[in-house]
Amino acid sequence: MGYQEFDPQYNFVFNSYYETVGNRVIRTDRGNLSRPTVADIYRYREYVDEAMDKFLCQEPSADVRELLILGLNHEEQHQELLYTDIKYILGHNPLFPAYSNDYRSPKVENIEEEFIKMEEGIYEIGFNGDGFCFDNELGRHKVYLNPFEISPVLVTNLEYLEFINDGGYQDFRHWHAEGWDWVNKNHMVSPLYWHLIDGQWQNYTYSGLQPLNLTDPVCHISYFEASAYAAWKGLRLPTEFEWEASANHFNWGKSWEWTESAYLPYPGFVKAPGAIGEYNGKFMVNQQVLRGASEVTPPGHSRITYRNFFQTHLQWQFTGIRLVR
Repeated sequence: MGYQEFDPQYNFVFNSYYETVGNRVIRTDRGNLSRPTVADIYRYREYVDEAMDKFLCQEPSADVRELLILGLNHEEQHQELLYTDIKYILGHNPLFPAYSNDYRSPKVENIEEEFIKMEEGIYEIGFNGDGFCFDNELGRHKVYLNPFEISPVLVTNLEYLEFINDGGYQDFRHWHAEGWDWVNKNHMVSPLYWHLIDGQWQNYTYSGLQPLNLTDPVCHISYFEASAYAAWKGLRLPTEFEWEASANHFNWGKSWEWTESAYLPYPGFVKAPGAIGEYNGKFMVNQQVLRGASEVTPPGHSRITYRNFFQTHLQWQFTGIRLVR
């Protein structure tokens, strides 16, 4: 179509992790880059928009259409990550500025209910039907599950505070070895955004620093913390298969929920050729699966088969705990 790059250097500047695309700045050095100016970015956006308008005036081929849909869904993932980045940046400002005084976090009704009993048996896991999904959701397959009981509600701030007050962060018995190293190396004593000020727990939110709401689900915790809390309770986290098999029986979507499952390919998973093959498959190591959605997740990404994944020490995503016994 005769498209010419706006600036050949942008490919190097904006390439996040695609080896197929070419040379890039390694992640640890990204903060050292001089960014294009705001005016340059506006010119770049105008240039790309004009080129895309011309390109999309004609019906794209099936392959291009599939790539466009993937790109749009990937952009929605970035929109969620921008929300978490904004909170992280403002939440580490010593003045704790509000992102928006009008922001209201969705309320969750924590009804006292019995654990949901799930029978042993064979369950089907993975995406099925029409519509979009990511490649890591494909490969619908059967799994056998032993009987289990899953909580219909997420662990609350009050419940997690009991873990803190009982010395949970000082007792190695609850933690994985790597998690215990993480606690001691980083002097961890609470979830991200919690601050003990004048003897009272405060929590940074999009509307600024607020008194900790004890009835809200605990959020912004690492897998290490989620697992340690479960161990302290004498319970455990669900596997991603247990979560998917039972998700129609409880409300979810307030925060992503850590599972006990390592991020691995489903049976028959094959990485696509080229840069698209680097999208999910290359990260299937040293990560835990998160299920559900969060209050900043785009609506189209809230589906039972969606497989989010993060490293075990990360807290900045909207992450919480659902227990199983």
